[in-house]
Amino acid sequence: KKKEEKKKAEMIILNEKKKSEELLLNILPKLVADELKNKGKAKTKKYKNVTILFTDFVGFTLIASSISPVKLVEELNEIFSSFDDILEKFQIEKIKTIGDAYFAACGLPEKNKDHAIRCVEAAKLMFRYLEERNKTKEIKWKMRAGIHSGPVVAGVVSKKKYAYDLFGDTVNTANRMEANGEAGKINISETTYQLIKSKYKCIPRGIISAKGKGDMNMYFVEQDNL
Repeated sequence: KKKEEKKKAEMIILNEKKKSEELLLNILPKLVADELKNKGKAKTKKYKNVTILFTDFVGFTLIASSISPVKLVEELNEIFSSFDDILEKFQIEKIKTIGDAYFAACGLPEKNKDHAIRCVEAAKLMFRYLEERNKTKEIKWKMRAGIHSGPVVAGVVSKKKYAYDLFGDTVNTANRMEANGEAGKINISETTYQLIKSKYKCIPRGIISAKGKGDMNMYFVEQDNL
């Protein structure tokens, strides 16, 4: 009987441990979570070349004021959950959502060479998903996407309510790509363009003034590719 009780207690402990690990993996990338478990802390790391993807919704304030807060959260939860599934296909790391903005990165913590292409493919699928969703849903969501590639610093911020976050000018520039884009289009920087131009047709937009960044070359990934 004691053996049975001991076995039962061990199973309970193992199940609880599994639950805790799954929760941690929902918050942090696996490599970071493993480091945190094994060492009690995760080192801040520099990455020379990653690609950042930002999306947000056009006319969000108007939509938010026309429906109940509960309905709004339900809508965002459904859309962002689908975005999460899309990212998983391309091994892109979701960093966080900020209101209606969705922030993701590819090429970290595990490096890969085609990080820019993966982000473009993910953005294309996001637009396709919204297009299909809008056919049957009452609220028609329109989205902008911005992509930029470059170096970042990544690390776990604070010791309570862990958050894996990215820092550096690359993040700000990616955000500007999104802000200076248009509904239904993927707006990319010169740096990202150089990484993807052999695979995609892009429409040069010329030099555009980006807030806090000055004049920048921007391109739309051609609509036919969406």
